[in-house]
Amino acid sequence: MFKSIKTSAANKEIVTELTRRLGLGPENVIARMAFSYSLASDVKLSLADIQDAKGKEYSATVLFGQNAPYYIALICTHYQIYKTDKDIAKYVKLHIDHGLQLLNEEFISNPNVTGFEFVVNKVDAGLKGLSGS
Repeated sequence: MFKSIKTSAANKEIVTELTRRLGLGPENVIARMAFSYSLASDVKLSLADIQDAKGKEYSATVLFGQNAPYYIALICTHYQIYKTDKDIAKYVKLHIDHGLQLLNEEFISNPNVTGFEFVVNKVDAGLKGLSGS
């Protein structure tokens, strides 16, 4: 388990702006959303593409709370690695940075969508995907 991760410098401003704009809670909530959104895109990111670590720092406890084992399990399943793999923190960082970029692009493309509408639309789309409708 890792102690903390830092976003890229570019994403420090993005997470602050998304937090303010979406009104869904503190920055760690937006970072958690970004992590999940990136994983949901089903892209395997390369460790060679890791960005700088000059941005917002999140401890594992603040970022994932008591659910850290589940978030780590998502990374392990996605990359077919074990929970003690030395690169888990790097994969978490990659997906937070990637997810912040995706979310930022999404809200630039759809400036009138609120945070609540975005979440409801994504949950609805996911549920429809599960039911096959």
